Amino acid sequence: MVATKQDPKTVFERAAAATRERSPATFDQWFGGIQFDDLTEGVLTLRAQNEFVMEWVKTNFLPELTQQIRDLSGWSVQINWVLDGNLEDPVTRGAPTPPPVKPRPLTSGGGGPASSDSPPMSGPTSTARPNAPPDDINPRHTFSNFVVGPSNQLAHAAAVAAAGGGGRRYNPLFLYGGTGLGKTHLVHAIAHRVYEENNDARIRYVSAERFTNEFITALQHQRMDEFRAKYREQCDLLLVDDIQFLAGRVQTQEEFFHTFNALHNVDRQIVVTSDKYPQQLERMEERLVSRFASGLVADIQSPELETRVAIVRNKAALEGIDMEDEVAVYLAQHIRSNVRELEGTLIRLAAKSSLTGHKVDLEFVRNELSATIAHRTQSLSVEDIQRAVCQHFHLRTSDLTSKDRHKTVAFARHVAMYLCKQRLKCSFPELGRAFGGRDHTTVMSAVRKIQNQCADDPNVRAHIEAIERKLAAD
Repeated sequence: MVATKQDPKTVFERAAAATRERSPATFDQWFGGIQFDDLTEGVLTLRAQNEFVMEWVKTNFLPELTQQIRDLSGWSVQINWVLDGNLEDPVTRGAPTPPPVKPRPLTSGGGGPASSDSPPMSGPTSTARPNAPPDDINPRHTFSNFVVGPSNQLAHAAAVAAAGGGGRRYNPLFLYGGTGLGKTHLVHAIAHRVYEENNDARIRYVSAERFTNEFITALQHQRMDEFRAKYREQCDLLLVDDIQFLAGRVQTQEEFFHTFNALHNVDRQIVVTSDKYPQQLERMEERLVSRFASGLVADIQSPELETRVAIVRNKAALEGIDMEDEVAVYLAQHIRSNVRELEGTLIRLAAKSSLTGHKVDLEFVRNELSATIAHRTQSLSVEDIQRAVCQHFHLRTSDLTSKDRHKTVAFARHVAMYLCKQRLKCSFPELGRAFGGRDHTTVMSAVRKIQNQCADDPNVRAHIEAIERKLAAD
């Protein structure tokens, strides 16, 4: 029996705690702008700091939160929103975040630009204008060329805000996602937008690897003062790619820690990218992890089919490739792992089309991709999918074929059945036999259930996409 006589606030707090487990850092940041007001007769009243916070929480956390409340209380939950810029008792309490501002150039007094006769530190610089974006900022990586979908909506909105484009600005902004999903594109777009708004802004874009190399060079040549001035004093916007490569580099982490503090203390925007959440960074000092998590951690998932189609169309337009809609859909259906592979495949097809004089039509694309698609399908088995699902949910393979009906095991089993049906095109009876001799109608029901949940529940969609990334990488 569900509890129906609990204190309403206790019900909410328990539901919020269960919801938080999915993404603690992201939950803490967004629910710092949400306040619980009341839960009476199934009406949950929440107070939001602004519309941006309200809309994001509605889309990304509310479905799971309301389900948790239903499971705990048995009530059918409706939401009543109130907007209030001053929250007395937010659900979570983080460090206060300043309103959105544009990075400010420092004055020339005390910490201004270095003298022109000082030799520059290593790394690309612009010869045309001293404060132009670094040369290795891709001119095509702008916000206007970034295709926004449910998988990257939060990261995009946060990047726009970090560039001074409105909305609540989080500092630092930590962008997390797998390879080729658009982290670097967003970082470059921030640089472009900041420079457009203020061409005196001093922008430092650096990979963790290059930061390390510059640090070592500065140590070897006794130029640490110059190195520190470059990153701490002569910097209005710091963009650091692939921070995971600082793992195990104790001295470099120490230097970056002090650089981070120096910039953060004077409200200079810091944006960091990684292929892991802050708490999952290995051999990284706890105090650095804590600072990364103190701002906003925005993840980028693998794009959904509709977003992949839009990406193909956008890339084709940029490259001047004439492409029919059915070709874009076909490519998006068969290239799922990441955006970089999708774009790379399109460029390869365009190059071969140019050399052979053949139009990029559906027949041409099918013929070109058939060998790759056939190889992927043949190399993947039911056992591979079961193994990937078990690794994701921390289960044993035998759990999927057992009679265990525990909620976690059953959900993982249904996901595995769904992926086998989607990726391998197995028949329902075949899948029934592969999952412990189950009836084909059980498999049909499981596949249909996950299909419906993928359309309605972003949490389920995130699980599916994470497993598909694993399968694509293996």
